[in-house]
Amino acid sequence: MRPKLHALPAFRSRAATRWLLPLTAAMALAACGGGGGGGVVFPPVATPPAGGGNGDDNLPTTNQGKSGPKALVVQIDGLTHAALRDAMAQNKVPALQGLKLAPAWTGGANGALTEQRTTASPGWATLVTGTWAQRHSVQWDTADQRIDAKLAPSVFALAKLKKDAGYLTASVTAGANYRSLLANESGTLDAAVDCAGADACVTERTAQLIDQGWDLLVAQYGAPAAAAPSGPRGEAYQRAVSDTAAAVGQLLARIARRSANDAKEDWLVVLTTPNGLDAFGNATGTQSAQTKTIFVASNKTLAALPATGEAAPADVATLTKLAAATDIAPTVLRHLGALPAAEAYRFNGQPLQAATALRGLVATTGADKASVDLSWTLAGNANVPVKVLRDGKLVATLAAGATAYNDPVEAASDGILAFDYTVVAGDASLALPARVTYVKPATLAPTLRNGLVNYYPLDALPPADRKSASTLAPWAAGADGGSLVDDGFKAPYKAKALRVDSSVKTADGTAGYRLVQTADVATAPSVTAYTIGFWLRTDASCSVGAGDGASVIANKNYDSGSNAGLAIGLFDGCELRFNVGKGGGRADSNGYRLSAGQWAYVAVVIDKANLKMTGYLFDAARALQTGSADMTADIVAQLGGLKNGLSLNEDGTGQYYKRWTSSPRGPLDFNEFAIWNRALAADELTSIFKSGQPLSTLEP
Repeated sequence: MRPKLHALPAFRSRAATRWLLPLTAAMALAACGGGGGGGVVFPPVATPPAGGGNGDDNLPTTNQGKSGPKALVVQIDGLTHAALRDAMAQNKVPALQGLKLAPAWTGGANGALTEQRTTASPGWATLVTGTWAQRHSVQWDTADQRIDAKLAPSVFALAKLKKDAGYLTASVTAGANYRSLLANESGTLDAAVDCAGADACVTERTAQLIDQGWDLLVAQYGAPAAAAPSGPRGEAYQRAVSDTAAAVGQLLARIARRSANDAKEDWLVVLTTPNGLDAFGNATGTQSAQTKTIFVASNKTLAALPATGEAAPADVATLTKLAAATDIAPTVLRHLGALPAAEAYRFNGQPLQAATALRGLVATTGADKASVDLSWTLAGNANVPVKVLRDGKLVATLAAGATAYNDPVEAASDGILAFDYTVVAGDASLALPARVTYVKPATLAPTLRNGLVNYYPLDALPPADRKSASTLAPWAAGADGGSLVDDGFKAPYKAKALRVDSSVKTADGTAGYRLVQTADVATAPSVTAYTIGFWLRTDASCSVGAGDGASVIANKNYDSGSNAGLAIGLFDGCELRFNVGKGGGRADSNGYRLSAGQWAYVAVVIDKANLKMTGYLFDAARALQTGSADMTADIVAQLGGLKNGLSLNEDGTGQYYKRWTSSPRGPLDFNEFAIWNRALAADELTSIFKSGQPLSTLEP
């Protein structure tokens, strides 16, 4: 099969031209494995012995090209961490036995602005840019996708900035769309070989480039991905893994020979994969632990690469504490001595050679809406000074071991502000593009006192209704999943919030909390409209939204949205859904995106008289989200649901998670839970969000 041919830029170095001329002419004219119309061909590539030996009889004893640091990055599509770990444990891939293998993750942060699909093209874009889709802009696996070269320059472009090194760069790919992803970036690749689906071509061309002494090579194989849908335990997949490992072994043999010939030639080798697969061998693009799990395997011991040799975690929260796909690009550039300075550092990952592991950088809007809360974790050598930069400028130097900073910001008016933050801890750096909602100082609307029938500040246990018109307690006394956590308010309003953990359950599976009103606004004939509002926060990965989703609040059996009553649910992608039903009919308002791990204000207005349900989601990283759905009189008649209270982190039976076992049990945080016996206006709800003040400040 012929590789697709692409014109190469002229080489500036005369010395480079002398030894590269046969290769560049071949790349411009040759077919894969032979000549093309009488043109110059690639010289035949000697095949090392099986098992990845050095091939003393075939490989040269004198290196072509210059010495110094070099890097080979190999992306193997469809090769899972589990499959590679098992193959290494059974010595089925002898050529790779010397690599240090560790689980890692991809796909950005679930429910955050960095979230991206766990599929091939976004994964490749992350590999070569060290950023998530928010910067590199590759969202899909279609031919029209392009990396944003301005926001996310590739590892090739950044290596080229070290002009004194004169690095020669190349990509050799089998996948159909990979080469075109860099179409907006010119002059950074000295060769871009499209092997048109032929993995053998990838091996041959990459081996040729290694032999010629090129400096930065990124190769991609596709055979395991093609075989994966037949089943990860199937013969076809196992054969594809073995064959690909042997092919990579040929590349490693050439590197070993060059290193033996020249002790000053220092190679970094990194193997990885763009995404994980589900149990059926498919790349689904979702945020499950399986599809987010990738791997990093290297010929070097990397201080900030945790869990080497270990199995991958089964849950996303633990997985995302490990190395990320975004770490590979800065790792390569540090090896090449081409890592950007902190002022220009834009990678969403860190170099894995660092003695300090800097992870979990999160930027959220401060409770005062006029600052940015930054937090991160440190491991390894954590006793190091910490610096914070905003848009490339130093804003704070913190004490050694610091893991948080509140950054005051100013703007002329309300709006979404965008910043590029970089945190530097010792020799580790990590960057994050942040979007936060800035609002001028505001106060609560005084009218929020009107019609307030139930109000729980939720800053103490047991919870108490300031209006003395309801009770809030665990569904079952033997399963109190309630605990106090820090709320999202700033001093002088900072207090506590209620965490309801549905994993705390009785023997029969009952969990959650239940609010029972003295007079239920849903069923009281005199109440023509009512509003339920509260602050809500998920965990950092929005884990309870996976599977069949979570019941945030409900007074119904949430097995179906058509059942009688009201529910607010949380689903994959951190999506909130508002629902009412009558038993055989329903009304829904869906598509509200919640930022994982951040406080947001949620409200639902039920207008019985005008047969309208309106949902509101105020999220600090997004614009106001609101929508509505028309109800019928039959639905209004059934708004009371099961008539046994309103559940928090459960449905109206207290046993939602028992029935829907694919929905993970876990914590949801609630604060300032309130019910009004009237329809609040949007401006009133906005004042709750903008002011960052508790409703208790309105009390005499």
